[in-house]
Amino acid sequence: MNFVIENWMLFAVMVISGVMLLLPLAQRRLSPVKDVGNAEATLLVNRKNAVFLDVREPKEYEGGHLPNAIHIPLSQLDSRAGELAKLTGRPVVAYCESGRRSPSAASALKRAGFTEIYSLHGGLFGWKKDGLPVEK
Repeated sequence: MNFVIENWMLFAVMVISGVMLLLPLAQRRLSPVKDVGNAEATLLVNRKNAVFLDVREPKEYEGGHLPNAIHIPLSQLDSRAGELAKLTGRPVVAYCESGRRSPSAASALKRAGFTEIYSLHGGLFGWKKDGLPVEK
């Protein structure tokens, strides 16, 4: 106990760094969105009739997108979520260019009534890298 009192700054740094290391893990576990790879996303589409949701901006979408993807930019998702209402019973695989923006779509999709929400790990970049089909 003397060590902690004499080195309280060192102890505080240790505790804070430990919390910061565990925080992302806790956020992933509590998040309504699950990360999936290309193979898992393809299985979701084929077996569960999942829908791809492209949350990139219009210019990015015009450059190419996943087959049969629905396009609603992340910046418009809250206001246009009603367009997805008829699909609430289906899983949704959201994706962006690299996989960084798509997890942000989860809260808007959850508010829209979706319960099975996924984020495509690596986004369109990872999809193309694996040689999978893209529509223009």
